[in-house]
Amino acid sequence: MTMDASSRRAVLAAGAGTAIAGAAAGLTWASRPAAADGASGAGATAADDGIVAFRGAHQAGITTPAQDRLHFVALDVLTEDPEELRSLLTAWTRAAERMTYGAEAAPGGAVGGGPFQAPADTGEALDLTASHLTVTIGYGPSLFDGRFGLEGRRPEALRELPAFLGDDLDPARSGGDLCIQACADDPQVAVHAVRNLVRMGFGVVAVRWSQLGFGRTSSTSTAQVTPRNLFGFKDGTANLKAEDPAAVDEHVWVAPEDVPGGAAWMAGGSYLVARRIRMHVEIWDRTPLTEQEAIFGRDKKVGAPLGTTDEFAPIDFQRKGADGEPLIPMTSHVRLAHSSTLDGVKILRRGYNFTDGTDGQGHLDAGLFFIAFVRDAHRQFVPMQRSLARADVLNEYIEHTGSALFACPPGLADGQDWGTQLFA
Repeated sequence: MTMDASSRRAVLAAGAGTAIAGAAAGLTWASRPAAADGASGAGATAADDGIVAFRGAHQAGITTPAQDRLHFVALDVLTEDPEELRSLLTAWTRAAERMTYGAEAAPGGAVGGGPFQAPADTGEALDLTASHLTVTIGYGPSLFDGRFGLEGRRPEALRELPAFLGDDLDPARSGGDLCIQACADDPQVAVHAVRNLVRMGFGVVAVRWSQLGFGRTSSTSTAQVTPRNLFGFKDGTANLKAEDPAAVDEHVWVAPEDVPGGAAWMAGGSYLVARRIRMHVEIWDRTPLTEQEAIFGRDKKVGAPLGTTDEFAPIDFQRKGADGEPLIPMTSHVRLAHSSTLDGVKILRRGYNFTDGTDGQGHLDAGLFFIAFVRDAHRQFVPMQRSLARADVLNEYIEHTGSALFACPPGLADGQDWGTQLFA
């Protein structure tokens, strides 16, 4: 039995746990925007009306063509009641789906509840389009620590990342029980999505850390040009692309045989690695061009491997320069991160540039918010990062200040929700 808008908002005011249940009940499938009818999968709709389908075999926001803006948030769960968490995840599902179709988080949410109730939608996205918004959810290892009876459902690969040489991690920027990744063409649309989901979780979850990002640093579709990072180099030239489903299946999606028993719910999902990488741009900006190119192993203007003129030319690591040394240095970023030197390891990058003011010492607090989706972080990301941490000369200009790993479940079929999917 559903509630009318005023009754639902009265329940919201009564308390966090009860509010969540009321919101979930009020956001029925029938209330979703008409544009959602018949849509499925993780790509834009055929008309490309700015809407990315929320439901499908996999979550949107992974192989979806990377949008230009990001709001990422990691949260801690405050409640010790599994049913409160489950109800919140169910309510989040309905609200997230509505917002990806350009609607308010709840029907009539911004002003429809009357003048004496707190609005059920914060309103800053009114009159804005859907802007290809995607909302992707993930669960950290700590969520399966026994508080909610989920121990038997933890995938084996969902365990904390090891420490890497040179890490300078801030605990306040690392970890988390849950994460929400909101990507959109309009930053206000992405912020609105995260803000409203966090608002709905008041008393049940709390923000641990968050990150705004701009200027995507990867292409997840062959239709996109390769973007640049804040060092001015093209980033992610060799990234996996959605148009290569065989490679994506091999390196990104969790296979059923990877998650036997109680972890079977994770089949079709992916692991999200988040790393906040501070770039010391002032030092880099004083570095000669030839040294910059040797560090990356690529030409700065077009992104071509050194010794070639095409960004996508095959990389010849055996080629020698006039001095008899490898044309692409042994300590170059491209060599150490290349699949040919890592037993075929590949990842799907989906990072963003960031600038968060200054560090209080006259320097920009800027860099790369690195995001990667992988089938198994410990078999893919960990060996890659160990290779880079050990010898990459780029480390002289960067430091890793935040780190987290999350399990992003598969997509939802019609009528399913995140709460039921996780707790089942």
